[in-house]
Amino acid sequence: MRNFPKIHLGALLAIGSASLFLFLFLPLGPVTLRVAQADPPADQEYTGVKRCASCHFEQFMAWRTTQHSKAFELLPAEYQKDEKCLKCHTTGYGQPTGFKDFATTPALAGVTCESCHGPGSKHEEICQPFAKVKELTPEQEQKLRGSIWLTLPKNVCVECHRTKGHHPSETPPALRKKR
Repeated sequence: MRNFPKIHLGALLAIGSASLFLFLFLPLGPVTLRVAQADPPADQEYTGVKRCASCHFEQFMAWRTTQHSKAFELLPAEYQKDEKCLKCHTTGYGQPTGFKDFATTPALAGVTCESCHGPGSKHEEICQPFAKVKELTPEQEQKLRGSIWLTLPKNVCVECHRTKGHHPSETPPALRKKR
């Protein structure tokens, strides 16, 4: 019988987790590393998920299957006007062009594209002339991608998933998931 080296369980789990991460999140084929993105144009407005979907339909359909898309719907009616809840369950709440209420800004209900990528009005404006272009040049692609953030420059996830950032949860105890 062969003598295999003993591996500490923690090391095995770390290797497995790293492998799973790489498998799930790295693209197949050549790996392209992107450098820090240029700052998108200032003075942007939120446009809403439907306008994002008009060009990014596959991403929109994938997002619709997530809990982020249902974040507003998951709030009980008595919390759908509570600003403590709205800052995490809607897009751009508290910003001039962000979510106001479901009647006037329904396309910003839930955690939408612009929650992570920032307001999209300038991106939409810059991309409009290229809407029917089948294949972009590298320069054109860089210009279009540079008009919106890959992700916001702060850790936007931890803003709402506070316990992941080692902060106390602001979710009312009655609404917290039992673990």
